[in-house]
Amino acid sequence: MKDVIEIDGHKAVVSFDPDIQMFRGEFLDLTGGADFYADNVKDLEAEGRRSLETFLEVCAERGIEPTRKFSGKFVLRVPPKVHEAAALRAAAEGRSMDEWLAKTIEEAATA
Repeated sequence: MKDVIEIDGHKAVVSFDPDIQMFRGEFLDLTGGADFYADNVKDLEAEGRRSLETFLEVCAERGIEPTRKFSGKFVLRVPPKVHEAAALRAAAEGRSMDEWLAKTIEEAATA
């Protein structure tokens, strides 16, 4: 099981570790590791706040930018048949591949 929660404006992926019977959270937008554990959701959020606060304090002390920057560019490799199908769909909708892929990814990522 994986899901996303937001703590103080930062998103974290949450999963359950059956080996230790605890929930684990890991912030997605930080430049370093700031994970946290708890056996229930209320405590997980509290631990997340503590972990985030500590991470941000250390970054401030060391002059480190705490959040990752995304360029908006990435390389995607797909099978040739998928590439062809995407190109045909984009053309059929009167869009470039970039426009069609950006719209498709946005719809999937924000659903």
